[in-house]
Amino acid sequence: MIHARGLVQTFKTRQGREKVEVRAVDGVDLDVEEGEVVGFLGPNGAGKTTTLRMLTTLLRPTEGTATVAGYDVVKQSQDVRRSIGYVSQAGGAYSYARAGDEVVDHGMLYGISKKQATERGHQLFEQLDLPGLWKRTPKQMSGGQKRRLDIVMGLIHDPTLVFLDEPTTGLDPQARANLWEHIADLRRERGATVFLTTHYLDEADVLSDRIMIIDQGRIIASDTSENLKAAISGDQVDLEVADYSRVTDAAAALNSIADSLEVEGHHVRGRVPRAGRAVPGLLRELDRTGITLESIEVHRPTLDDVFLTLTGRSLRDAEAGAESGQPESTEQQPETVGADQ
Repeated sequence: MIHARGLVQTFKTRQGREKVEVRAVDGVDLDVEEGEVVGFLGPNGAGKTTTLRMLTTLLRPTEGTATVAGYDVVKQSQDVRRSIGYVSQAGGAYSYARAGDEVVDHGMLYGISKKQATERGHQLFEQLDLPGLWKRTPKQMSGGQKRRLDIVMGLIHDPTLVFLDEPTTGLDPQARANLWEHIADLRRERGATVFLTTHYLDEADVLSDRIMIIDQGRIIASDTSENLKAAISGDQVDLEVADYSRVTDAAAALNSIADSLEVEGHHVRGRVPRAGRAVPGLLRELDRTGITLESIEVHRPTLDDVFLTLTGRSLRDAEAGAESGQPESTEQQPETVGADQ
């Protein structure tokens, strides 16, 4: 469904009085198969938005090739735009137009008749929990309703591939969870392929079949969430030893299955790959040698642990600058995708 090889995007920027060339995307290869939901993660300025803009034909690649829905993004850009749904982070609905009118007009831009767009729009309003809002303007809607309206506009022409750029940014937890269900339904009920960019790690974890991580313009990881966690971070096992004099012995036992070890007071902690398989044997060994525990805790790794291991920084910390309004040095603002632009 999406196949890219050697994608490069360079920008000119100023450093003092000099103009320098910055490679915002530096040789990206990626493949997304039909029916997949792929989460695309990366910190502010990593090349995430630039890659998305190239795949949606909003930005011509400096180098490399990409096909989307079977069409070349440069040579067949109009065919790409007719085949995809695109929901930008900024949203596409005009605040003062009635929601139904916006949806119908958007469908007609893709060559759908007014009758078809109206019928399909009403169906999508029902499916996405927007009943009774056809004549309401976006400025009269809640944040969650507006984002669902954006998704309706992205689906009005029945695309088989949907790009969602930060779809839940700014929503409260309840609205985010509600929208997650609708995003999951895109694949489950409609068979759509979904390419999702997000900086919410729990969102990527829940929704994605596969995670891609981009940093400094390159794809540095691509696998399922569980495999990334297991291979890179492991589970953290925390033993609280009852008798301080046996802490050293407990540390030796944990060290036999752990990749790293930390001792703090009565606590011994270590990273253990797939701890669920290893911990029962560890407990038997501790019992055999007479070591009593006050407690044992096993903490599953998070995607942020994965990102920290791969890049040396937390994705949450890296995104904090973006959320506070700090500008990106090389990324550009997204535009609106139209079928005939």
